[in-house]
Amino acid sequence: MDFGLTHEQEMIVSTVRNFVEKEIYPHEAEVERTGQVPRELGEAIKRKVIDLGFYACNFPEEVGGAGLSHVDFTLVERELGRGSMALTHFFGRPQNILMACNAEQRERYLLPAVRGDRMDALAMTEPDAGSDVRGMKCSATRDGKDWVVNGSKHFISGAEHADFFIVFIATGVDETPKGPKKRITTFLVDRGTPGFEVREGYNSVSHKGYKNCILYFDNCRLPDAQVLGEVDGGFAVMNEWLFATRLTVAAFSVGRARRCFDYALSYAAERKQFGQPIGKFQGVGFQIADMITEIDAADLLTLAAAWRLDQGLPANREISSAKLHASETLARVTDTTLQIYGGMGLMDDFPIERFWRDARVERIWDGTSEIQRHIIARDLLRPLGA
Repeated sequence: MDFGLTHEQEMIVSTVRNFVEKEIYPHEAEVERTGQVPRELGEAIKRKVIDLGFYACNFPEEVGGAGLSHVDFTLVERELGRGSMALTHFFGRPQNILMACNAEQRERYLLPAVRGDRMDALAMTEPDAGSDVRGMKCSATRDGKDWVVNGSKHFISGAEHADFFIVFIATGVDETPKGPKKRITTFLVDRGTPGFEVREGYNSVSHKGYKNCILYFDNCRLPDAQVLGEVDGGFAVMNEWLFATRLTVAAFSVGRARRCFDYALSYAAERKQFGQPIGKFQGVGFQIADMITEIDAADLLTLAAAWRLDQGLPANREISSAKLHASETLARVTDTTLQIYGGMGLMDDFPIERFWRDARVERIWDGTSEIQRHIIARDLLRPLGA
């Protein structure tokens, strides 16, 4: 494996990093203070990304995307990880799962999403289900040619900006030796559909301005034309397209960890105690060494998982390893950086306390650390019959 970046990949990294530093960093403090991204600011960021040629860069050229490889796109996500999620949301990376759209759905959902005309949001999590997708209670039942949906979803990121939603809903139950097993179908649901409501979610301490919402379905009628993939085929669609979200979290965590580390390194070199920079004391210097070692390891794990995808190799375990290690590395790096800053690290004069708060959710969403460990262990043990 060649660990070096090509000239084109170096250009991708440089372009995205410069964009984040110029277009995202200046607005972060205000978004953190207000918990809001003004609509005009979000639209301005989106337009600049479209002009730059990076909007929907995770989609193939055949549908209007940039056609980046998995490694290329992971580099993009890594650099975006340096900035506020509330703002980089408008950099525009629609859900890859839209590639499952049929011909008619492509015209209504996929192509407008790639062009930036419509924004999407993914809805899977429920109050009583969480990582247990089979335990979801939001259900759809047949009524003539329609499906009637009842139930709710929560923790839906980006929902306040979404024009339509990709929603996983239970559409039946199979009896198995291990007990009832729900069948899942994926639906495309337009904002404003009768019986469907988007409500403001919870006030999270992580990623201010990047809101979560609650979706409510009350006898919401959806025709078969809104089914993404096959009826009862939600897991097939999920398994084919959603693995990339874990890799995105890993890449984000690496980018954020490197930004935080830069603060720690500069502070350790500049802050003086007892007549010398605090970085010269082993208690701090060794922490600096440990942080960069963990970050580099997380970076390589993440890029290696993306490389496997580009080679057409199985990568489920490797992606889980990357997500697990990168998100937990980010937690340690932000905590250690705050410790190096001391009391000032908790003050909002610096972004350290924000990085520290933001980091906590990375070990939860898109599959908790415990779920990632389960995936890794299962992948290793199953071939041995365990």
